[in-house]
Amino acid sequence: MRGARLLPLLVDGAAWGAGLLAAVLARYDFAPTRRALAGALVAMLLAVVLQAAIGHTRQLYRGRYRFASFDELRAVATTTAAATFALTAVVVLLSPHPIPLGLPALAGAAALTLMLGVRYVRRTQLSRRLRPDVRTAAPVILFGAGSAGDHLVASMLHDPKGRYLPVALIDDDPGKRRLRILGVPVLGGRDDIPAVLARTGAELLILAVANADAALVREIRDRTLAAGAAFKVVPSVSELMDSSVEVGDIREVQVTDLLGRHQVDTDLSTIGGYLTGKRVLVTGAGGSIGSELCRQIHHFRPAELMMLDRDETSLLAVQLSIDPQARLDDPGVILADLRDAGRIREIFRTRRPQVVFHAAALKHLALLQRHPAEAVKTNVLGTLNVLEAAESVERFVNISTDKAADPISVLGYSKRITERLTAWTARRRRGTFLSVRFGNVLGSRGSVFTTFSTQIAEGGPVTVTDPDVTRYFMTTQEAVHLVIQAAAIGQDGEALVLDMGEPVRIAEVARQMVALARKPVAIEYTGLRPGEKLAETLFGAGEVDRRPIHPLISHVEVPPLDPAQLRTPAAGTDTAVVIARLAEECVLPAPLPVLYAAPG
Repeated sequence: MRGARLLPLLVDGAAWGAGLLAAVLARYDFAPTRRALAGALVAMLLAVVLQAAIGHTRQLYRGRYRFASFDELRAVATTTAAATFALTAVVVLLSPHPIPLGLPALAGAAALTLMLGVRYVRRTQLSRRLRPDVRTAAPVILFGAGSAGDHLVASMLHDPKGRYLPVALIDDDPGKRRLRILGVPVLGGRDDIPAVLARTGAELLILAVANADAALVREIRDRTLAAGAAFKVVPSVSELMDSSVEVGDIREVQVTDLLGRHQVDTDLSTIGGYLTGKRVLVTGAGGSIGSELCRQIHHFRPAELMMLDRDETSLLAVQLSIDPQARLDDPGVILADLRDAGRIREIFRTRRPQVVFHAAALKHLALLQRHPAEAVKTNVLGTLNVLEAAESVERFVNISTDKAADPISVLGYSKRITERLTAWTARRRRGTFLSVRFGNVLGSRGSVFTTFSTQIAEGGPVTVTDPDVTRYFMTTQEAVHLVIQAAAIGQDGEALVLDMGEPVRIAEVARQMVALARKPVAIEYTGLRPGEKLAETLFGAGEVDRRPIHPLISHVEVPPLDPAQLRTPAAGTDTAVVIARLAEECVLPAPLPVLYAAPG
């Protein structure tokens, strides 16, 4: 250990000696006098003492810095500059001057060059020692020479037991064609994928673009597979939650990558500040959206995260996903049913949440068409219970759906009513009350994704309602990522509509998932079910797509609905009557005619 601390001082002392000798030789045309050499020897001793003393005060030679680290290089440069200045001052004060006055600066520059050179050589040796073994590591190509690619190359080249050895990068930016990242060159764009694979002998291409959209993932995958190589990806931005990409993040491509990835570039650390230090309540915390909300909200360090659901198993699952050491007696876990108005009021009175994300709902369209009264009890009256209890919250976010835009289904009717009830409450409470509307979430429980996965696992067939039916898709992480941002910028009573990209054919979802299956699976068409649209819309009639703040979030006005005017059907009412009553609540009253007086 002592020898390791002494090594930097020996290197730097030798560098000063060599620097001063070189400066004297250059000054006297390689024929210095004895007096000049004696003066140089005195200067060497002074320089070493000054370098050691100044370096000691900066802990440069006391084990503070790892040898050849960037922190040490910075400390060496500042220490040598200070020693050069001090040596010049000493030479000025001595009479006669042991060396010419300009030599300390020249010698200091030469010495610093030698110090940094020795450290560069050492750092290169260490880097080579950390590189993966070429005999066992598979050569790979990375698509993307941006931030994610940079981190991934560094992660691969500093893992001696790593499975991957990056041999080339591919990027569509012409400005990066001659770029090298830690010695790995950029050899072309997407059109050059087959040639670069053949030239390097790589059999795997990794998409190293964390903000790549689904269209780019599909294209690069198709080009790679056509060239006979394997294809893998890094997670999306919203999955990484601002952490750096590492080798362990590389995974097989999933249908969510091929269909649901969108570019989400906003800095959540600044947008999500309204959650830090706040008491946050998430209803429906055990669901797909609610659980991901809890995980992302936890990232912002709220004062308390309250997770409410009526499903105890789901509550335990989301709790363990946040903290594997958590216990069921954690006060953050709340078992309750939205239908119990008294219980909901008690929770708000005793726990006093400041921010509420209302994600609890019944959402299966076909089931709700058959049992509309259940949608009334949970989606409509349950939401009303939460709204009425939320008397002193600072911000209330109602999670809605694109099916609330020009609704024709029980699910759409019930969610449109919740948007209107939220808008009414916004006019009567001090906090901000708003709704966030988005489409289908890939990977959520009961989604077409999970249905198709089950059908494929059973050997098929995969059932699609209609070959032309389209839906908007996002991954759970991306949808929640935008929900948190939307909640920060939304105004009272608004519905914020998340940009879901281009609609995707359900048949294309089925085709992509079947293509990822290990054996052929048939696809069958069954026809649209009651309440289903051929194509969903994000905006209803009369709603205007305004995006004043965020390019992926639209703001639309929502007409309020007074709960006193809400006519809920009595128990046992015929299904058709319940559906008709829900539809009526979504129809706005006609505006009164405006009478103009005749000019006179």
